[in-house]
Amino acid sequence: GADRSVTNWGGGNTSAKAHEVDFRGVETRVLYVKGSGSDLGTIRPEQFTALRLDDAQLLQNRDSMSDEDLVIFYEHAVLRPGQPRASIETPLHSMLPFAHIDHTHPDAIIALCAVPDGPDLARRLWGEKAVWVPWQRPGFGLGKTIAGAVSERPDAECVLMAKHGLVTWGESAEACYAATISTIARAAEALAERADRRRVFASAAPSQAPNERALLAALPVLRGAVSSRQRMVLRVDTSDAAVQFASRPDVADLAQAGPACPDHLVHTKPWPLVLEPDSVGAEAIRERVAAYEKRYAQYVTTCAGGTEQMLDPAPRVVIIPGIGIITTGPDAGRAKIADDLYQRAMAVLSTTAGLGGFAPLTREETFGIEYWPMELYKLSLAPRPKELAGRVALVTGGASGIGRAVAVRLADAGAHIVVADRNAEGAAEVAAALENSNGDGRALAVHMDVTDERAVESAFAKTLLAYGGVDIVVSNAGISTSNPVEATSLDEWNLNQRVLGTGYFLVAREAFRVLKAQGLTGSIVFVASKNGLVGGRNAAAYSSAKALEIHLARCLAEEGGGSGIRVNTVNPDAVLRGSGIWDSGWREQRAQTYGIEPDQLEEHYRARTTLKVNVVPEDVAEAVLFFASDRSAKSTGNILNVDGGVAAAYTR
Repeated sequence: GADRSVTNWGGGNTSAKAHEVDFRGVETRVLYVKGSGSDLGTIRPEQFTALRLDDAQLLQNRDSMSDEDLVIFYEHAVLRPGQPRASIETPLHSMLPFAHIDHTHPDAIIALCAVPDGPDLARRLWGEKAVWVPWQRPGFGLGKTIAGAVSERPDAECVLMAKHGLVTWGESAEACYAATISTIARAAEALAERADRRRVFASAAPSQAPNERALLAALPVLRGAVSSRQRMVLRVDTSDAAVQFASRPDVADLAQAGPACPDHLVHTKPWPLVLEPDSVGAEAIRERVAAYEKRYAQYVTTCAGGTEQMLDPAPRVVIIPGIGIITTGPDAGRAKIADDLYQRAMAVLSTTAGLGGFAPLTREETFGIEYWPMELYKLSLAPRPKELAGRVALVTGGASGIGRAVAVRLADAGAHIVVADRNAEGAAEVAAALENSNGDGRALAVHMDVTDERAVESAFAKTLLAYGGVDIVVSNAGISTSNPVEATSLDEWNLNQRVLGTGYFLVAREAFRVLKAQGLTGSIVFVASKNGLVGGRNAAAYSSAKALEIHLARCLAEEGGGSGIRVNTVNPDAVLRGSGIWDSGWREQRAQTYGIEPDQLEEHYRARTTLKVNVVPEDVAEAVLFFASDRSAKSTGNILNVDGGVAAAYTR
């Protein structure tokens, strides 16, 4: 599983036969086989299904069995309850007599099994030691076919399945693995010799670097176009292999050949969308995606005759010559899976292109796999989507205090998080913690000084390259100073205006640009302050800047409404815990203003509230989530105070 040129993500299966004492205390022959939906690269022992081998082998006496009956049969044959569903390819593991069996989808074998003269090439390489099996959908029938063919060839060492993959075996795990690797190596060597080059799957470096400006312009438009039914996350692959494949003169034809391996279909669809260099403008992208969806709908209608509910018709793989490969998915993890799988497809298609062409599955065979309930079952194993599934949220000032709490809360609700902060190390720590809790690719740390126009643009560019766009922007980065007006310097005044005014403007402006390009709804949330509504004694610079934020949000709400962009404000007050602001001298300054000691400040703020409570970062994060989510889909230009109740700040 570590080498994806040997095993696809989630594809292939392995098994071992052994003896185990069951719950009755009786020694029982057991077949351990990979459970459906697990991945050989990360599989754990509990993800293998243990079946009573004597029961499983009774299938050999049957002539036929439906997929549904096969699933029920294995549910009764399990050694213990609560195990994963057995792989649909379990019949070949139970019907073959060998102690250890590997079924894989190696690039070299897939290529060999997909060229027109594959059977002849296999015969020249292995003679009678390789069994060639024509295409047959996995399940009972294929297992029966393989078992019968191998029983007639006692000297056979492997099975080559047309358009599918490889089966090898051995009396030990080591022997089985060695057989798998040696068979793959022999196929790769033969293909390399035939293609008259040393490395059949090698990729030369592209002639020039991808056009990043064009890519950044295309990404939000493409994300919006493929997200009409559900929010999608994009993954950008500008590796040498991706750019070279995308830039092939024949890529438009080659990419339409069909799936390189049946296991790819769940994540890549039957064919990718190829955007020609002259079709990467906004309108052209939208038109090409719409045309793709129409073609996909026709494919489903033709093959199903209206009997199947169509899956999301948007492309999962997009090829842009000169730029590379972009994959899409409901989350970053599944977009990466699509990319990993298409990397394998690129290798196979590139190889077969020089060896007589690629013999794909027919349209009907392709549909039969893509809409096969046994394959769709794997999708059902994904966790239920959370409230912010598929959304990308950028949080400024995300390294500490309120910003960190907001990042954690939005991530818990299913969003992908961009942690933006001047404190790059702190942002990286928060992003790492979020990925540890939510999975790889779920968070990104970016350096952002909100007062620096180029830094803001760069942070959004990194967001686009990581996820394709953004849906939620939380402006939270802040600063505070406290001085009587006569002691307030121009530098102090300008600093507050620059961070709290200009900074919020620059972030909002860049957010508007991305959100409008996407053409999807979006939410911008300003974290302002009670001081924006109530004059703060000895805090004119800070309070005035916070009032600026609140009114800027109202103005932006008016501008964004027609594009479905909502802009709202959360007004916290006296959030001391975890705050960099309160640890920067603001605590002492405010305590001096109120004539109390710094350690009395928290109680002072609690006592002055109507509810007699202290406000913590998590309280503010809940309010931000409300405005960020569809719960407030019909709310814009509004203010939500999170202050425990400060009568002077009641909005009117």
